[in-house]
Amino acid sequence: MESVTKKILIAPLDWGLGHATRCIPIIRYLLERKCEVIIGADGRPLQLLQKEFPSCEFLKISGYNISYPKNGSMVLKIAAQIPKILSGIKREHELLKKIIKEKKIDAVISDNRFGLWSKEIPCVFITHQLMVKSPFGEKFIHRLNTNYISKYSECWIPDAPLLEGGGERGLSGDLSHKFPLPKNAKYIGVLSRFFADSQNDKAKYDLLVILSGPEPQRTVFEKKILEQLALTSTSALIVQGITEKNERIRISKNVEMVSHFTSEELQKEILSSEIILCRPGYSSVMDLAVLGKKAIFVPTPGQTEQEYLAKYFSGKKIAYSVSQKKFDLESALKESENHSGFTEKYSGNEFKNAVDSFLSKI
Repeated sequence: MESVTKKILIAPLDWGLGHATRCIPIIRYLLERKCEVIIGADGRPLQLLQKEFPSCEFLKISGYNISYPKNGSMVLKIAAQIPKILSGIKREHELLKKIIKEKKIDAVISDNRFGLWSKEIPCVFITHQLMVKSPFGEKFIHRLNTNYISKYSECWIPDAPLLEGGGERGLSGDLSHKFPLPKNAKYIGVLSRFFADSQNDKAKYDLLVILSGPEPQRTVFEKKILEQLALTSTSALIVQGITEKNERIRISKNVEMVSHFTSEELQKEILSSEIILCRPGYSSVMDLAVLGKKAIFVPTPGQTEQEYLAKYFSGKKIAYSVSQKKFDLESALKESENHSGFTEKYSGNEFKNAVDSFLSKI
């Protein structure tokens, strides 16, 4: 008797591109396992995944429609939008009931979408933020976070567990190691759309700039980088992270800018660049760790998770970090010489065990 094809809905959150990019290896493996994958997304994550997987079926699942400040506190701005977030969670939960009925899906894999759980079918929640960094109320937020996670069949943490005796091998620090794990949670290893056995090519660029994250800060940072590159002879390629465009232009003799790359194209450019300048979003951290690259991190202003990770890797002398306000390219390149880059080896394949186990239960 032939096995029945399993139909899986996978849906990343739309805050930046990181949730979507780290779903790429999972989608690839599900397709390799002959599953039928339906991708639910919106905005730039939807556009990115459509380019990566043109043969898959796509559903528009709206995001939480969060706005971000150009100035002022991001924490306060997000706190003021909590009612909107809760409404979005409720909305996507109701939408999932319709999707289950109409598409007859067998399981859900949700990357940080809190409303995509069901009692009817197995559902996975992917997160590295069991602890949400906040200037206040961390324990309360943790309890709220855990309450949502407990509604899912499984919680997958894209990181390595602590070594015996408490030594660190993972990349998330406090974010997934400070508090006890929920009962349904497990570490699945580092997730990256890139391949760990890739070899560094001969350097074409001194600097590869990968822009990402929410507006308006993405554009603010792009402008600042262009202004400073104009004053140097540094050879640089800037990837804007604008998925709705398909442009490549030469800004000057030493600077090129491209709107977006596929994963394969971006990996090639990362491997042929001396140093990577980017936000320390966790998915970017995992990508750079798997490829073993040197980096300069400039966190999105007010984004507490990125600020924590920037400080964490700077403290370990792995990657130099500096705030966007104080960013100076010449100084950052010089300071980065005193940082090792990511030297720990990660295969990026451990997650397959979690996927295999999950599929066996459907």
